[in-house]
Amino acid sequence: MDPNRIIQALKGTIDPKLRLQAENELNQSYKIINFAPSLLQIIVSDQVEFPVRQAAAIYLKNMVTQYWPDREPPPGEVIFPFNIHENDRQQIRDNIVEGIIRSPDLVRAQLTMCLRAIIKHDFPGHWTAVVDKIGYYLQSSNSGSWLGSLLCLYQLVKTYEYKKAEERDPLIAAMQIFLPRIQQQMIQLLPDNSHYSVLLQKQILKIFYALVQYALPLPLVNNQTMTQWMEIFRTVIDRNVPAETLQIDEDDRPELVWWKCKKWALRIVTRLFERYGSPGSVTKEYFEFSEFFLKTYAVGIQQVLLKILDQYRLKEYVAPRVLQQALNYLNQGVYHCITWKQMKPHMQTLCEEVIFSLMCYKDEDEELWQEDPYEYIRMKFDVFEDYASPTTAAQILLYTAAKKRKEVLPKMMAFCYQILTEPNADPRKKDGALHVIGSLADILLKKSIFKDQMELMLQNHVFPLFMSNLGYLRARSCWTLHSFSSLKFHNELNLRNAVELAKKSLLDDKEMPVKVEAAIALQLLISHQDQAREYVKPYIRPVMQELLLVIRETENDDLTNVIQKLICEYSQEVASIAVEMTQHLAEIFGRVLQSEEYEEMEDKTVMAMGILHTIDTILTVVQDHKEITQQLESICLQIIGLVLQKRVIEFYEEILSLAYSLTCHLVSPQMWQLLGVLYEVFQQDYFEYFADMMPLLHNYITVDTDTLLSNPKNLEIIYAMCKKVLTGDAGEDAECHAAKLLEVIVLQCKGRGIDQCIPLFVEAVLERLTRGVKTSELRTMCLQVAIAALYYNPELLFHTLENIRFPHNPEPITAQFINQWMNDTDCFLGLHDRKMCIIGLSILMGLPNRPPAVDAVAAQIVPSVLLLFLGLKQVCATRQHSEHEEHTKAEKNDAEDNEEIQSDEEEANEVNQEMQENQAGGGGDGGDEDDDDEDDWDDDALEETALEGFSTPIDLEGGVDEYQFFAQALLAVQSRDVSWYHLLTAPLSNDQKTQLQEICALAEHRRTSSESKRIEQQTGYAFDNKGLVPSFNFGSIPGSN
Repeated sequence: MDPNRIIQALKGTIDPKLRLQAENELNQSYKIINFAPSLLQIIVSDQVEFPVRQAAAIYLKNMVTQYWPDREPPPGEVIFPFNIHENDRQQIRDNIVEGIIRSPDLVRAQLTMCLRAIIKHDFPGHWTAVVDKIGYYLQSSNSGSWLGSLLCLYQLVKTYEYKKAEERDPLIAAMQIFLPRIQQQMIQLLPDNSHYSVLLQKQILKIFYALVQYALPLPLVNNQTMTQWMEIFRTVIDRNVPAETLQIDEDDRPELVWWKCKKWALRIVTRLFERYGSPGSVTKEYFEFSEFFLKTYAVGIQQVLLKILDQYRLKEYVAPRVLQQALNYLNQGVYHCITWKQMKPHMQTLCEEVIFSLMCYKDEDEELWQEDPYEYIRMKFDVFEDYASPTTAAQILLYTAAKKRKEVLPKMMAFCYQILTEPNADPRKKDGALHVIGSLADILLKKSIFKDQMELMLQNHVFPLFMSNLGYLRARSCWTLHSFSSLKFHNELNLRNAVELAKKSLLDDKEMPVKVEAAIALQLLISHQDQAREYVKPYIRPVMQELLLVIRETENDDLTNVIQKLICEYSQEVASIAVEMTQHLAEIFGRVLQSEEYEEMEDKTVMAMGILHTIDTILTVVQDHKEITQQLESICLQIIGLVLQKRVIEFYEEILSLAYSLTCHLVSPQMWQLLGVLYEVFQQDYFEYFADMMPLLHNYITVDTDTLLSNPKNLEIIYAMCKKVLTGDAGEDAECHAAKLLEVIVLQCKGRGIDQCIPLFVEAVLERLTRGVKTSELRTMCLQVAIAALYYNPELLFHTLENIRFPHNPEPITAQFINQWMNDTDCFLGLHDRKMCIIGLSILMGLPNRPPAVDAVAAQIVPSVLLLFLGLKQVCATRQHSEHEEHTKAEKNDAEDNEEIQSDEEEANEVNQEMQENQAGGGGDGGDEDDDDEDDWDDDALEETALEGFSTPIDLEGGVDEYQFFAQALLAVQSRDVSWYHLLTAPLSNDQKTQLQEICALAEHRRTSSESKRIEQQTGYAFDNKGLVPSFNFGSIPGSN
């Protein structure tokens, strides 16, 4: 392939006038052999202009990502899809490491992504040579090749970063070579604080972090090796950053390599401490390491971190992420007596001068509030900002220390009270004091010494700040109310004031961040305080309207949560303004979806999703108001139309949920039209969303069966969808849903004349069974469609089975179906599936004209039914037991949550005890093994199946009673065909005969109960069934003497 031709085409892609023609040229060329290696030559050539090299790197990255692995043709096709030829792949493997070493940074970034994709598919199977290649350049005396080779090693380690320990053997083998090598390299580099040297050090630290952050490879890091590494980390964290970096703008300093290097060293030691170095909270393979870590390294590292925090206290610059990680490490140290002992003398200073300082309103907060209040709101509510924020880390450390170490809380509260009661205190310190107190609210409200003071604190120090001329203090006051929203108020006037102030701030404050905090505070007060709900009730309309305006302005997802909760709290009041609210929300949704930056802004997706959930909540609240639901329907259909038109697939699940909510009680003509639209979209996009469509399709079948059957097209569409799922590659979960939907149709339409559909349905599911089925769920679900057909019309089912022929087997499939069913009766789980299986087996044994295949399994039928009844009984008993256990567990968690470590000695004892318990129990999971053996029932067998929520007529109250259905069938057989009855019951053991008698007695009891209930409803007279004698007796089962 001529490289010059490729260069000209790549150059054309940069020029808007030539782009289309250039892209066509590339699209026609990329499949030609030698195209991909030519791209790599262009990328590494210094003779080619840089923008062209960059375009080539992006093109190669996309090719490798998409076309590197061999791929099979899609089902039903014979042509193999394109992939890069093996000769080309080998050329790229041979040259990519050198390419990464020789390329400039911007191009190198694309090539490292190519390398990651290649390693993922080819290492170790096709490309063990990558280890030798990286090793060669790492050993080179030319340090210029080190950075590129370290980047290559990083890609190798990243590929295995999150794999389980047993899947990391190829990496461990490679790191046996590399880890000692990069350790020696690091030791050589440490004295050199130049930019390039520190850049190399940072890359080595990143490799080490990726190696250990998910699983610690103990064979690689023995105590001696780890001691050398820990000394390296300590040195990096402790060394000074060059003084000249202070000349750089503060906003840019965190990006400097010296601070980044410290950050990675800190991330490593914090991760090691949290995940592997804390005795009592590690899995058993790390017991020994955790004890060694705690005794050998924990205090030494903490000493360096206390020094860094002291530098911050003295107003020296410390990068935010370094500060954050240092605080995270100390947070872990609070739990252990050895680290707490060292930290304790410094804790008060830390709390008052470091943590408190971080929790106060700062210059950068003020600047952002004034310049862009909407960005201020976004930042304050962004979980990713929280994750990296030193303020959040300070808050967590303070919370842990106050909860676990008894001396911390009283001193910090005294410090905050002093600030709050000082008339001329700096307002920013007042903000910090309230921030501290609000962060500790959970603990304060559980401590008798403090909880009764909190109401006075709100009254004297928070309520007055609502009148402050400083917006941030008004916002903090709202936030403090939200923190103490669960407080038990003794004075009703204080609660009324709290609610009034929050409401007024939402409705009248001019500053948007205050309105946002006020809305959250108001909702939480309403949720926690019964009286608050009553206070706000008269104002719910203006509150909701204002909330909608604030959501429109800020696009804040937390507020969509607030409005959803308020809708549930004020369902009656919301009904009167539901249409107006939904219209408002629909406008916001349309605006968000059609805004130019929608594609790039992830939080806009979250926001739009929140709006859809809110509209869904409104639909749920007004579902009993038919006329309101009808008005909401047209608004929702516009939203559904917009999402489908723009093909925004991330909202398919939500719009299907809206459509489901609109069809729960009534299916309008407009909603029936939607079925046709969905079918068209299903052909393109919905294949993987079939399970999400299921509740809506279930409504079409069960809510408006008359309309479903009045137009054959409706049933055709639903069958076509199910058939496509069952014959395509949608996966077994979707196929289970498709089979379930067919079962629902059969049961819903029994006696409604859909005989022509039964053969189609049965053939579709049984054909699926002829292909490989991985899960018993799909197998039983397919069988269940045929069982439903048996219940619908036995003669029709067996006529269908006799006439179905599959290519690999010319015989009728009746016997195969019966045998498969008998083999799988123990796989029917949950209530509905077991019930259907019992009903099916009851019909089978009562058939007047039995196929020979049924006679052949006579000995299995009744034992199978008995096993299914035992399963039903276990399900009911287990559900009651689970509810009780969950309640007990919640109470236990509550008690554990409030534990406080009384002293260093107790902490040490506690750790030893935990370790002994863990060792005795084999890591916490082995202690219950004996108990598990006592119970033969698999937990999964006792759970409700995921598909049981899709109800059918036999599940409804007054539907088919499986006990009576079986007992009546057996009684009919006994009276009509004694020899067949004998064949069915002869194989039963004495225990099984007893169980059979109990089932029949229970069936009679259920019959008489249901009969007396019916009479009572008709006449109002209640019967006492206790004295009734069963009308039939199975005591004389043949063969029971």
